[in-house]
Amino acid sequence: MRRCLLCLMVALSGFSFAQQITITGKIVDGETKEALPFASVFISGKTIGVVSNAQGEFDFHIPADMRNDIFAVSMIGYKTFETPVWSLSTTEAITIQMAAAAVMLKEVVVTDSLRAGEILKLAITRIDQNYPMEPFLMEGFYRDLKNLGGTYISLLEAAIKIYDDNYVEPRNKFKLRERVSLQEVRRSLGYSSKFTAFFDKDNLLEDLLLNNNVRYRQFPDDDAFFKRVKFEHDTYYNDREVFVVEYAHDFLLRVYIDKETYGIIHLEYTNKHQEDLEKVRDLESKFAKIKRVIDFKFVDSKLYLNYLTVTSQVNWYDKETGDLKFEAELQRELLINRIYPNSKERVSLAKKMKGYGLQYQDQRYNEKFWDNYNVIKATPLDKKIIQDLEREEPLEKQFKE
Repeated sequence: MRRCLLCLMVALSGFSFAQQITITGKIVDGETKEALPFASVFISGKTIGVVSNAQGEFDFHIPADMRNDIFAVSMIGYKTFETPVWSLSTTEAITIQMAAAAVMLKEVVVTDSLRAGEILKLAITRIDQNYPMEPFLMEGFYRDLKNLGGTYISLLEAAIKIYDDNYVEPRNKFKLRERVSLQEVRRSLGYSSKFTAFFDKDNLLEDLLLNNNVRYRQFPDDDAFFKRVKFEHDTYYNDREVFVVEYAHDFLLRVYIDKETYGIIHLEYTNKHQEDLEKVRDLESKFAKIKRVIDFKFVDSKLYLNYLTVTSQVNWYDKETGDLKFEAELQRELLINRIYPNSKERVSLAKKMKGYGLQYQDQRYNEKFWDNYNVIKATPLDKKIIQDLEREEPLEKQFKE
């Protein structure tokens, strides 16, 4: 009897352990061996996935019953990498070398009479066809980092759920339509320091979601803009042919458009200009720069948000002399790790995100939750960030406090 019980315990232990497969790796350019940040890592045909971090690294936790499915990596300008899950090591880190897709000359590819601006305009008009028009739910990971004068001073991270009715064009393009539920939040001690006065004090996640140009139709609508949009060399994404169009005048906008559906699959926006903002003590601030990257992926023939990153910079000057004193940089990223199309699950009002700062909405630090949370491991902090944030004590201790 003891022997049978022992065997049963071992079997159950092994079964429990096997409920999840973890694949750890790094994604690099096959020729240069340089790291590829924000590459999409996913199971082909499934709604689960992660994104590589700034160093091209990722941890991907998947259910054990997907071991016979296809593991895939895709990125703009590269051929899609595919291999069975069972063929990958689950005990050692792997390196995935991505092969660059051949650049297609626009003279060869563009066979119709549409100009670049007309293709962008067509892509905007087809948002209702290419994006979800039924309710859907997304699970994701949010992070914001504040950097003052070259030193990282604070970190906030959250596991979230996002519910949206559809991609119908809103009347108010600057009012949040999504319902967001904060599942767990954790932050460093620096998030409450006096230096945070030099950053926006609003709900930074809500503001980040409003940066989705496609969801909120935030595109210029004058003909002069579309006439100045030009073609760049076409490319591939997930083995699909893609138009690349660019506007490069008072701001830079580069849009990647699927040739088959005219769906916008990737967008990059950069704007540099001086704009007076606010005054704090003997200092005054001016907006300096914003960089935005939006990426979508196909799920059941519709395009859903994959990741959204925004980095903004505000410069602070001496009010009397006008000398630059320091730069305040805010980095925000939202990575979607699971999508539920046609979801009937609405975000609970009890956990619905409030309109004020996230640092005031967190519960006690749930260490067990974060130990088993997939997405946090998919986006590890680089060494300098950790070094700056841990000047006084380890991050884990700060989260608990």
